Amino acid sequence: MNEQTLAQAHILSIITWLPVGGAILLLFFNAQRKSAIRLFANIWAVICFIPSLFLLAYDRNLGGIQFIEDFNWIPQIGARYQMGVDGIAVVLVLLTTLIGVIAINCSWDYIKERVKEFYIVMLLLQTGILGVFVSMDMFLFYVFWEVMLVPMYFVIGVWGSENRLYAAIKFFLYTLFGSVVMLLAVLKLYFIFPDYLSKNAQSQEILRSVTAAAQMISGNNQAMLQMITNAIDRGANGLYTFNIMAMQALGTARLNGQPIVPLTLQIWLFAGFFLSFAIKVPMFPFHTWLPDAHTEAPTAGSVILAGILLKLGTYGFLRFNLPIFPDASADPRVVQVMVFLAIMGIVYGALVAMAQKDWKRLVAYSSVSHMGMIMLGIFALNENAINGAVLQMINHGISTSALFMIVGVVYERRHTRLIADYGGLSHAMPGFAAVFMIMTMSSIGLPMLNGFIGEFLILRGVFETNKIWAAFAATGIVLGAGYMLWLYQRTMFGQVTNEANQKMPDLYKREWAYFLPLLVLAFWIGLYPKPVLSYFGKPVQTIVQQVKPGYAGAGAPVQARISGQQSAVGDQPTKPASDR
Repeated sequence: MNEQTLAQAHILSIITWLPVGGAILLLFFNAQRKSAIRLFANIWAVICFIPSLFLLAYDRNLGGIQFIEDFNWIPQIGARYQMGVDGIAVVLVLLTTLIGVIAINCSWDYIKERVKEFYIVMLLLQTGILGVFVSMDMFLFYVFWEVMLVPMYFVIGVWGSENRLYAAIKFFLYTLFGSVVMLLAVLKLYFIFPDYLSKNAQSQEILRSVTAAAQMISGNNQAMLQMITNAIDRGANGLYTFNIMAMQALGTARLNGQPIVPLTLQIWLFAGFFLSFAIKVPMFPFHTWLPDAHTEAPTAGSVILAGILLKLGTYGFLRFNLPIFPDASADPRVVQVMVFLAIMGIVYGALVAMAQKDWKRLVAYSSVSHMGMIMLGIFALNENAINGAVLQMINHGISTSALFMIVGVVYERRHTRLIADYGGLSHAMPGFAAVFMIMTMSSIGLPMLNGFIGEFLILRGVFETNKIWAAFAATGIVLGAGYMLWLYQRTMFGQVTNEANQKMPDLYKREWAYFLPLLVLAFWIGLYPKPVLSYFGKPVQTIVQQVKPGYAGAGAPVQARISGQQSAVGDQPTKPASDR
């Protein structure tokens, strides 16, 4: 193994905690020096983005969890400071740090009060989000999951619009309720893990099966296998662990063709995680907090909310629900419920978006529809659909972030979000109209732009599973084109009926600067998506293997590898690795 520099060995910690460093430094700034604070925050956001580029070195051929950090944290409860990323997390971390730069930049003129506090909260929010994506320990994951609620609450509640307190409290209570239910499911997993591996009458057979499942999940990634094996060893010796990948191995393993964790228990635990993640996505009917939060949040808050925060829910399904509870995820009853809710979100979100008079609220409901499409792709449970869903998570972050910034641009100039107050803006703002057109087509899914390939993969995968589901999904795409083109026509074309619209300046250089990277990504992914898809191809394949034990997309038959029948691992548990 090649020697790593200190920075390489701790790159995930650097990426995660660097925003906190900026927040601490901001404490020493004079609150009256607003220009200096804005400049520092923007520079620091770029500094936070740069280390994330090192994750592009992720070995796509090896796959699995890489850049692993593993240290003892709270030994009394078995919690460890474990970080790592697979290909899915890599692209989401990069998206987070990029959107973080853009969100802070687009706040330059918008935020005029409590400027120092705003940038401190934004940097803390970024750390919370990044921590969720890189955590490999459930306890650590839950800490970050809860921590990020607080800064988002303040972003909406302090710097939002007229009804900001109502929207902030609604967001907080919805999310907190789901989090508490998820905590109960986490604790249940925590307690049953050593019971199965050390106190069950068939503990030796279960241990072999779980170890074989760990080998299947890890592939040739020895560092990942070692991390999982250490956690399994703790369970085999009656000790507790929060390791996410070890829980996946337990959920994937089978004994005599049957899941070790009974289906009924899996479904109940699935439901516990489902509620928290479904609220965050948000899925219908848990979506009612989102339009209010978007409408009242400042532009930067909406950019973070749409671009990154919603992806935490879909990421949760891919990291927890599918691989830890594979039998529940593949159960026809569960699939039917999930697909029904996803399709309802697609169609309902699109129909309600068409009825909106508020520009920002329309984009918010479009997010409900787009996230429904992503959830449909996930629960089609095949490679094409899940690959499309992950890619669409990235695409939605690009296009919808841009759409909210577009609303922010006109709001800063006119201080109104009513669609009827605009019209003919392309005459006064041709550059703005061009950017708006490109991002509208990106959201619709026009070929050669990023939205097309994601929607195509989802539709292809869903069609393989159920043609009727695909028909409903296609209906949502048609409706989406309808409300987005209607919005564009109403605001950009026609005569300028309001004199104030004639005097609106076109995009400033700073505004071009934060739109440019999103425009480049929209065309790059649309024309050449292969590099992005290559990062999460193997992780998606592994997820499908876990949900479908007979699936052999990666080579050898999976059933034998996870049953423990021919495991090369010895019968006796090894002692836990010594804590560092």
